[in-house]
Amino acid sequence: MTIDPLQIIHTSDMADIALGGAFLGTGGGGDPYIGKLMAEQAIEANGPVRVVDVDTLDDDALIIPVAMMGAPTVMLEKLPNGKEAGNALKALEAYLGKTADAVFCIEAGGLNSTIPIAVAAAAGLPIVDGDGMGRAFPELQMVSLTMHDLQATPMVMADEKGNSLVINTVDNLSTEKFARVATVEMGGAALIALYPMRGRDAKKAILKGSMSLIKSIGRIIEAEQKANRNPVHELSTQLNGHRLFEGRVHDVDRRTEGGFARGTCTLSGLGPDEGASITLEFQNEFLIARRPDGAPLAMTPDLICLLDLETGQPITTEQIRYGFRVIVFGLPCNPQWRSKHGLELVGPRYFGYELDYQPIETLNG
Repeated sequence: MTIDPLQIIHTSDMADIALGGAFLGTGGGGDPYIGKLMAEQAIEANGPVRVVDVDTLDDDALIIPVAMMGAPTVMLEKLPNGKEAGNALKALEAYLGKTADAVFCIEAGGLNSTIPIAVAAAAGLPIVDGDGMGRAFPELQMVSLTMHDLQATPMVMADEKGNSLVINTVDNLSTEKFARVATVEMGGAALIALYPMRGRDAKKAILKGSMSLIKSIGRIIEAEQKANRNPVHELSTQLNGHRLFEGRVHDVDRRTEGGFARGTCTLSGLGPDEGASITLEFQNEFLIARRPDGAPLAMTPDLICLLDLETGQPITTEQIRYGFRVIVFGLPCNPQWRSKHGLELVGPRYFGYELDYQPIETLNG
C-alpha cells in the first residue's frame, strides 16, 4: 500500500482520519465522530496540527499520549465536555514539573485516533506519526510500550466534572486494574494522560506511521463510497486483508460490565455465505470470529472489522443492531504482536479463549 506521509492536519483531513480510525478500531475505541468534532473545533480555534516523525524529536523530548478509557457504549450518552483530555495532560505536566514536547495516540483506532489531535491543537503541540497498538485493544497494558518495558505511570485520569486523579503503580497490569475501577466511579469513561516517555524511548517503542496509515485508509474508504463501490475489495488489495463473511445481524448480546462493553454478535449468511452463520465475540473490540462448530475464522491480535454491506462504513460494537447487513473483514496485525511477549499481552488465551493463536492468513489461506 502506498502511504503518503501526513505532515499537517487541517479540518479538511478530519473526515478521512475519523473513517480510518473507525476502521482500525476493530469495533472499539469509541465512535471517532465525537473526537472528529472536537478536533475540528480545536483546529478552527487554534490552527492546524503539525505531524512529526518520532525520529526527528530530541532524545530528551517529553512525549505523552492522551486517550479515552472506558466502555465505548457510555460515550453515546455521556459526551465529553471537550476539556478533560487537555486537563489530564496539564495535570500530568504539573506532576512531572515539565511540559510536553509532543503528544501521540495510544491506539490507532476509534475515538482515540481523533481526541489527541484536539489536544494537540489546543495545546499548540505537534502530534507524532505513530501509536502504541496499530489498532485498538481494550486494556492499558496492551501496547507496544509495555513490550519495550516503558511504565504507564505516573498517569492522570480526568472526568467531565473537573476531577483528576494521579496513579502510580508497580507495573502496567496494575495500572489497568486500578484505573479501570476509577473509570467505573467516573461514570464509565474518563480521559487519561499516561506513559510519559523521553524521545529516545519513543523512537524504539512507538509503532511508526500510524497517523499516515489512518488517513490513507480513510481516503480509500471515502473514494470508494463516492464511486458507489464497497471499499472491501480495495482494502483487501491494499492491506493484504481478507473478506471473512457476508451476513445479516441476527442477534446481539451486549452489556457494559467492569468498564468494558462485552458481548457477542451472531450473523446469518447472505450472498456467498447464504445458509452459514458465524459469531463475533468482543470486549470493546472484536476479539474472535467463530463458525458454529467453534472453529475460528480470525482471532486477536489480528484485526476483525465490521463494515456496512452497502456503504462500507465501519461499524463499532456499540452501534451494532439487529438486521444490519454487514461484511466481516480481517487483516494481519503488526508483526510485534505475534511475538511471544505480544501474544502474552493480547493473544486469545489472555482473554480466556482455549485457543492457540493462528495467523489470519493461515486460517483463511
